[in-house]
Amino acid sequence: MRSRRDGMWWGTSIEAPDPGALARFYAALVGWHIGHEEPGTAIVAASPQGPFFVFQRAEGYRAPVWPPVEGEQRPMMHFDFQVGDLEEAVAEAVALGAVVADHQPQEHVRVLFDPAGHPFCLCLDEG
Repeated sequence: MRSRRDGMWWGTSIEAPDPGALARFYAALVGWHIGHEEPGTAIVAASPQGPFFVFQRAEGYRAPVWPPVEGEQRPMMHFDFQVGDLEEAVAEAVALGAVVADHQPQEHVRVLFDPAGHPFCLCLDEG
């Protein structure tokens, strides 16, 4: 494995039916920028050195089901974002296109779905 000084970068790749739209959603949600976009791929970056979210078009994409249901597409991963004001953060995410999940298993966490249906969590940072 190469070090960052050797040009290594790291990120998470996420499948989506519309990578550009999902990249714009997450860029607005976390305050990062779109570092690259081409047909079928879009990259959101915190800085030129990363970290990165890479969104890739997936033919036949099926949104995951949450909470998981036997026989359905399970969430394979999800993002957790710490926030200082949970209600305000939920309202901002919804204004950007997120949907609040019906099932909320924890008092200080809100599960939402991004525009492609991936679950993500907003977690109250009480510190």
